[in-house]
Amino acid sequence: MKKFNGKVILLTLSLGLMAGCSSVYDKHVSWQSVEPESFPVIHAVGYAPISLQKSEHETQRMLMAIKASKLAAYAELAEQVYGQQVSSKLSMADLLVENNQLSASVQGVIRGAKVVKSYAVGDTYTTEMTLDFKEVYDIYLTFKRDKKIKSVNYY
Repeated sequence: MKKFNGKVILLTLSLGLMAGCSSVYDKHVSWQSVEPESFPVIHAVGYAPISLQKSEHETQRMLMAIKASKLAAYAELAEQVYGQQVSSKLSMADLLVENNQLSASVQGVIRGAKVVKSYAVGDTYTTEMTLDFKEVYDIYLTFKRDKKIKSVNYY
C-alpha cells in the first residue's frame, strides 16, 4: 500500500476548489422579454405666440412659432412621463419674508411621439401630439430589453 504525501493531498484539494469556482463559466442563461400588461396613450398640447417671435419677417416668425409650439408639446409629454422637479427657496429676516423663489424643471428623452395636428389660432400656434406607449415599448425593445430568466443550462 502506498502512502500519500501531505503536499500532494493539499495540491489536489486546492485544484478541486479552484475547479469548483470556475463553474460560473459552465452554464448558459436564456433571457425572455417582459411585456407590460397595458399601453397607455398620452396627449400633449404646445402653444407659442407668433407675433412675439424675434424676427422681422412674418414667415420666419410663423416657422419659429411652429417649432416653439412643438417643443412645448414635447416638454409637456416629458412632464407626464418623467414628472416635474419642483424646488422652492424662502428666506426670512425679522420674521418677514425677504425672498421667495420657485422653480421647476423637467428632463427626459421622448421617443415615438407623433404630431396629431398643428395649426394657428389667431396669433397663437398650436401643436397637438400623442405618445403611444406600445410604440415606445417596441422602440425600447430594439435598444434595451427588460429580461427575466427563461432557462439555465449547466454543463
